[in-house]
Amino acid sequence: MQITKKQRRQRRALKTRAKIRELVSPRLTVHRTPRHIYAQVFNAAGDQVLASASTLQDTAANGLASTGNVEAAKVVGRAIAERAKAAGITRVAFDRAGFMYHGRIKALAEAAREAGLEF
Repeated sequence: MQITKKQRRQRRALKTRAKIRELVSPRLTVHRTPRHIYAQVFNAAGDQVLASASTLQDTAANGLASTGNVEAAKVVGRAIAERAKAAGITRVAFDRAGFMYHGRIKALAEAAREAGLEF
């Protein structure tokens, strides 16, 4: 049986999350689809969402030509950093959910760093 692309990504995600669990710090997780990008900050136990941002929200998508590009990812990165800081979180572990650190994922991470999140 052939392993699918999605299964390979999920396997990478499990390995990363196991390492992040050892750190016992809030986790900034990212998910992307061709049309949107989503970011959430979970507590250390992973059972409660402390902050979230996505291109589906009007505040993030307002004024964007497209919601599935690098510019949209930068807006979401800045938004998640602001909301996390408002919730009292300054240091997180970055969980890229098995996606390559490239393109939109990288843009979101760098925008969040510039807005004051440490990881």
